[in-house]
Amino acid sequence: MAVQVATAPKKTTALSSLSRITSHSDLMAAFGVVIIIGMMVVPLPTLVLDLLVTLNITSALMILLVTMYATEPLQFSSFPSVLLLATLFRLALSISATRLILLHAHAGGVIAAFGNFVVGGNYVVGMVIFLLLVIIQFVVITNGAGRVAEVAARFTLDAMPGKQMAIDADLNAGLLNEQQARERRRSIAREADFYGAMDGASKFVRGDAIAAIVMIIVNILGGFVVGVAQRQMDLMTALQTYTLLTVGEGLVAQIPALLISTASGLIVTRTTSDSNLGTEMSGELLSQPRAIALASGVLLALGLVPGLPKLPFLVVAGGMGFIAFALMQAPVGAKASAAPGSDAETPALPKPPEDMTLLLGVDPLEVELGYGLILLADPKQGGEMLERITLVRRQIATDLGIVVPSVRVRDNMQLRPNDYVIKLKGVLIARGEIYPGQVLAMNPGTAVTRLTGRETIEPAFGLPAIWVADALRSDAEMGGYTVVDPMTVLITHLSEVIRSHADELLTRQDMQALLEAVKARTPAVVDEMIPNLMAVGEVQKVVQNLLRERVSVKDLESVLERIADNCRTTKDPDLLGEYVRQGLARAICRQNLHPSGTLYGFTLDPKLETLIADSVRPTERGGFAVLNPEVMNQVLARVKEQIERMSGMGYTPVCICSPRVRLYFRRLIERMAPQLAVLSYGEIIPGLEVESTGMVSLQ
Repeated sequence: MAVQVATAPKKTTALSSLSRITSHSDLMAAFGVVIIIGMMVVPLPTLVLDLLVTLNITSALMILLVTMYATEPLQFSSFPSVLLLATLFRLALSISATRLILLHAHAGGVIAAFGNFVVGGNYVVGMVIFLLLVIIQFVVITNGAGRVAEVAARFTLDAMPGKQMAIDADLNAGLLNEQQARERRRSIAREADFYGAMDGASKFVRGDAIAAIVMIIVNILGGFVVGVAQRQMDLMTALQTYTLLTVGEGLVAQIPALLISTASGLIVTRTTSDSNLGTEMSGELLSQPRAIALASGVLLALGLVPGLPKLPFLVVAGGMGFIAFALMQAPVGAKASAAPGSDAETPALPKPPEDMTLLLGVDPLEVELGYGLILLADPKQGGEMLERITLVRRQIATDLGIVVPSVRVRDNMQLRPNDYVIKLKGVLIARGEIYPGQVLAMNPGTAVTRLTGRETIEPAFGLPAIWVADALRSDAEMGGYTVVDPMTVLITHLSEVIRSHADELLTRQDMQALLEAVKARTPAVVDEMIPNLMAVGEVQKVVQNLLRERVSVKDLESVLERIADNCRTTKDPDLLGEYVRQGLARAICRQNLHPSGTLYGFTLDPKLETLIADSVRPTERGGFAVLNPEVMNQVLARVKEQIERMSGMGYTPVCICSPRVRLYFRRLIERMAPQLAVLSYGEIIPGLEVESTGMVSLQ
């Protein structure tokens, strides 16, 4: 018991001490940089220099091993800064060692050992080894690592818009939440920053190699002058002494430099993996036993060639052959787990068949962009398209009372650069063209100046417009034009498309979800009607009829109550829709009111109403008015005149007619005027001021 009590505090004290040290790592880093700068100015004792030289070698080795155990480059994202500090520390040590060599002809035991023991006291051999290390570092490793970092940085930056769009598309589709999307965006940005920093940091290693060559030449010449002129040494003694010390100092500096440059090469060539470098390499190299066996056979053949030493070739060939034989004899499950670190107890499972059903689905809504418009959807370039789409979905949910499915945004290289298309369930239903850097100016009829630009048609409402440079925005506004930016043009077009096809977007599954939401608040009406009186699909058809005329179903409780009141007498969705409209009369009238509080609209001639009522023919899809083509064209022309007349007066086009022909007249003109609101007299709430602007009649 006494031992346990004595041991536990020691562990706790050690951990707490380490925690206290790491908690002030920012101060330690700042203090370390100041010390490195001070080493270049303040002379160091030989004992301190020995400790710092040993620390330099140890830190370089530790950096190399950390890069080997990293499974992806971002696990060592501080490597560019570490590379700079390590290079600066190494240069400071070289300057301190040079000072001691020239002043005292001695720079500590470590440098002396490298100058005498490592190269055998032969300064010529030392110079050759030093130059070879510099050449390997400068010509091979540093150049290769710099080139890899440059290409990786370029490819990473080029791929950023596509990666951002993929993340945003997954976010819109619900595959990611906001936190996950934010983390992925941050990871992409960090990756681009890392490779960009490594591209520049590799220049530090190259500069260090050049500085090492210059410093060794300066040290040898300076030492020779100091030895002969100041210490009265003979020529050979001065050359021997200072050259060995300089070579020792160069080797002490270049070995850590070689380790760190190797680490920089490993970190930029490292791809993302689930295991460290050693595990990955051994697993991949041992995965092909036939290649190992073939290499063993080639070595065996070389060993039998006369004149070549047989022992090295035969020994290595035997070892390689044993490895190949062992891998070939292993069962299938053991081969799969031959790589170190893999789970040997998990058998190799066959690849499951591809799920082809994943290829059958289509996205409810898609927006495809030409490559010139990708920047509108890229948050890194200031694109706010995805946020605007979210606002559109929220606004339509508020206005119409339905949940718009996620909109998938993607690029399409087959489109022209400034084109975009909108697809509904995989089918193109709208397209447009916008120009980033320009604005769309629309003439409301009161513009007094003429603009120069690219003439076009506003895609949402079909109004004549003109694209002008953004610098002319203020001139266009002062001239009486309505000016909108390209993003607003696209978003407005998308919003109108969604509103026009809201009935097609409402599926049975969506209807079921809306019914469940109503049931959670007021279960009585849902329990009474479904499934005893009506099915979900029948309710869906009634709601779709309302959405087709842009009638809000946000008050779904009232809609369901009206359906429940009349579904015992009829199951016809058209008639039920008319009953529901009468119940929603207040909301329908408010939706079409002029800001003055008056409902302006044109009416139908009673004779025309009688003609339409007499021409109604029942079909499987409900009743339709079948008119003579000449009469039909005349009616459409008169309606178009009334719509243009009301629009010119600044009123929202509304037609008011009798309840018996409202639905059939609406179906008659909906292709020509899909946005025209058609109200019946039964939908006009008492006390509402109504003013007729005209009447549609036949000649």
